This record gives sequence, structure tokens and C-alpha cells, in this order.
Amino acid sequence: HVKSSLKKKFEMTDLGHLHYFLGLQVLQSQEGIFLSQSKYACDILRHFHMEDCKPAPSPFQSGVKLSVSCTSPEVDATLYRQLVGKLLYLTHTRPDLSFAVGLVARFMQNPRESHWKAAKRILRYVRGIVQFGIHYSAETSPLLVGFTNSDWASDPDDRKSTAGYVFTLGSGPITWACKKQGAISLSSAEAEYRGAVEASKEALWLRQILSEFGFQQQHPTTLWCDNQSAIQLCKDPVQHQRSKHIELHMHFIRKLIHDHVLEVQYCSTDDQVADIFTKALTEAKFTKLRYMLGVQEVVTKGG
Repeated sequence: HVKSSLKKKFEMTDLGHLHYFLGLQVLQSQEGIFLSQSKYACDILRHFHMEDCKPAPSPFQSGVKLSVSCTSPEVDATLYRQLVGKLLYLTHTRPDLSFAVGLVARFMQNPRESHWKAAKRILRYVRGIVQFGIHYSAETSPLLVGFTNSDWASDPDDRKSTAGYVFTLGSGPITWACKKQGAISLSSAEAEYRGAVEASKEALWLRQILSEFGFQQQHPTTLWCDNQSAIQLCKDPVQHQRSKHIELHMHFIRKLIHDHVLEVQYCSTDDQVADIFTKALTEAKFTKLRYMLGVQEVVTKGG
């Protein structure tokens, strides 16, 4: 046991099962483990006087775009940064917030009224799903699976793409990311390819960590992508004219595929979970992907 081993080397007190730590609530049962930040979410709502606001069905309205060149009035930058900082911490158990919070975080240097309204819309969404979190079922196998997606040229200011990925272990996500790409992609396939490369680096690291924990992956980790051209770029070692400009280090993913560490498979856009990390979706699609992501309301026996 880990605890008994630690006691032999360090002076420590066993306080039993973990229930609460730095705003993180942990509920353990025979069904599995549920992680949430319900109390922290309520504290944020009270702090910004939004505890009685009208709930929103999603963090953003579908298709919303925010820009640094916005001409709306400036707002209190300190207050804006405070709100965004608190929301960023909330994403530790709420991956469904990652895209929206990451987007409003881009404007902390000079926030405008439109950015402030967008951030408050996120609070309205939080108000409606305070009790939600991540559920890890005890009945699922520790199989590592990844999803990767990119929204090509989505930034209206510099036309860079937004990429996102998520890796699940069993029934719930264990790591995810949403980030604007550093280089401008010349096609959607290139944007998706760059996103897949970043996801492949995370996959390799996760496989090594899981192996140290005794959960060695016996088969190549599947990375789901909804762009056939990007999948071909991942698998095809032949240098085509359309991909000659892509930096050589980006082809790292091809070695992982060759070594049977990773396999990139196609999935339909409707089932692309990572889509929730790259753009503002319709209410119906957002709700569907949130469920597929493993974010749900806490359910206990008898309650």
C-alpha cells in the first residue's frame, strides 16, 4: 500500500479518505469517484453577486467571436482579471469550461465591455450546473483514449487556429488542453495535424506515467481525429508538396505510429469530444459532448 510505504519514510498521520482539498471536493463510493468544486463555484457566484442570476445553457452562444480590436468601453481590468483567475481554477474539474475561460483569458491586458459580458455569461452557465463535476466509474477498465481537434483560423485578430485535446481513462477525462496555436496554418488539415502532434506528446507522457503506476497500456493508444487529410499526414511518411513547409519536429507523431505507441483513427464530427475545446457550440451539441466528456451531476444512492 502507498500509505504504509510512505509511513516508513516520513512522519505522517492517516486522516482517512480524501473529502476536500484546496476547493476540490472528492466523493468516493462503490460506484467510483466523483470530483467537483461545487462550493468553490458557489463562492465565485456570491463574490460577483451572480448567485441569483438567470442560468445559461452553455458558456457561450454558438459562433461567438471575441477580438482585441473591440471598440466597446473599457472595464475594470483588476476585477476582470480576478474573475478570469477564479474561473481558470474552476476548470480543474470542469473541462467543459476550458474553451470559454481560455478565450476570455486572452483579453486580460485590456478588457472591454464585450469581454466582460462574455465572462459573466460563463458565470450564468456555472449557476445552472453548480453540482456538476467529473465521474470516474469503478466498473470501467483503465484504457487510455484521446481526442484531438482544431478550429482553423478561428482567431479574428491573427487568424491562428485553436486546438484542443482530451484524454480519458475509463469513464472520465484525466488531462485536457485548449490553446491557440503558435503558427498560422495554411489549411484545416495542417491545423488538425499540428493539434494531433501536441496531443501525441501528451499521450506518450501519459503512457509512461500510467506504466509507473502499474497500468501499462498493452495496445497502441487510440487518438480520434475528424479530419481525414490530417490522418493521412500522420500516417504517410512521404513528403508531399502541401506539407513541405511544416517544421520537421512536427512529424514526431509519425514515429509514435510506426512504433505502435499511437494509432490515429477517424471519428465523425458529431462524436468528436475535443470539439468542445475549440469553439462555441450549439446548445444541443454542447450538452451532448459534455456528457460524452464525463462531466455530469453528482448522483449518489438514495439521493
